[in-house]
Amino acid sequence: MRAASRIATGAALAAVVAGLAACGGGAGGGGSAAGEPPTAVEPWTWSLPARFPEPRVPADNPMSAQKVELGRYLFYDKRLSGNGRLACAGCHVQEKAFSDGLARSLGATGELHPRSSQHLSNVAYNATLTWANPSLVTLERQMETPLFGEHPVEMGVNDGNKEAVLQRLREDTLPSRYPERFAAAFPGEARPLHWGNVIKAIAAFQRTLISGNSRYDRWLVGETTLSDAEQRGMRLFFGEKAECFHCHGSFNFNNQILHSASRLVPTPFHNTGLYNLGGTGAYPEPNRGLFELTAQAGDMGRFRAPSLRNVEVTAPYMHDGSVATLEEVLRTYAAGGRQITSGPHAGDGRANPLKSPLISRIDLNEQEQADIIAFLRTLTDHEFLSNPRHADPFKAD
Repeated sequence: MRAASRIATGAALAAVVAGLAACGGGAGGGGSAAGEPPTAVEPWTWSLPARFPEPRVPADNPMSAQKVELGRYLFYDKRLSGNGRLACAGCHVQEKAFSDGLARSLGATGELHPRSSQHLSNVAYNATLTWANPSLVTLERQMETPLFGEHPVEMGVNDGNKEAVLQRLREDTLPSRYPERFAAAFPGEARPLHWGNVIKAIAAFQRTLISGNSRYDRWLVGETTLSDAEQRGMRLFFGEKAECFHCHGSFNFNNQILHSASRLVPTPFHNTGLYNLGGTGAYPEPNRGLFELTAQAGDMGRFRAPSLRNVEVTAPYMHDGSVATLEEVLRTYAAGGRQITSGPHAGDGRANPLKSPLISRIDLNEQEQADIIAFLRTLTDHEFLSNPRHADPFKAD
């Protein structure tokens, strides 16, 4: 296939370029390397993959190289947790696309989170930012939950230790040099080292976690080839037989997309028939999706569809990490839901009365399922998984 027709075919299948302007090439953005904090504010310049729009940035938290680098240090610093034992990176590991490989994450105090840690690939483009809370729509607001949440405890910062945690940062000399970094990132503030700026800096760093240099991305622009199996899987993925694209058809392979040019932003949530306790459609507590917030019967089991970028390295899957492999994921969707035959969660999710109408039995044989998985593995961005701009600066120092 010629490069021009390859690009056109990929765009038509993925619907990734509709309405989007090309925004430059390359993955990741600008910024300075670790080391002494610069004295002059360096404006941030996005360097985005082709077909990726510019992320939306809040007016009260503009990007800068200093702020991003400060956020990188804070993201990897265990001293930011109440007991000094857990960094943000403890649940968001770079080589796992900033997920943690656990079915359910562990907080700083050892408390088990009821849900699986979501990966942060392209988190800047997510319209909502947790599995099932439509009110959390900015990275700044979402950051309050892991920092200060009590049910469950994640970072374990509370009224009793908030000031002590900040004091650890104020007293820091090397390698992170927080007093100077905060002053450089937030010029003009007399006392810039406070929780509001901690959150802003981490959010700025998270917005730079852009992943768009997978083999699929390179295939779209004619820089590489896909195998026959991968191309068969792609056609199934974007076709009406497997219908994966209904929930994963954007340039970010999800269906909640926000960027700088967004106007109306749909935020759908879906019940995929993962559970059906007692034949009533119930999901196990406390993982009942939007229902936990709305108490509306129809919201039982409705969760956000995650981005499938780097899905190869983000196992286990689903909101509670209860599906171990991509093969099991494909079998579950091909069956139109999951049947659990014994134990406290027994029930036939295929018959869940609240299941999304998009989830129905699909006649996919083993080869077709394998082909879809082969295509999904082309979405792994190995450069992103090892990019030094996103790596632990304490190891670098």
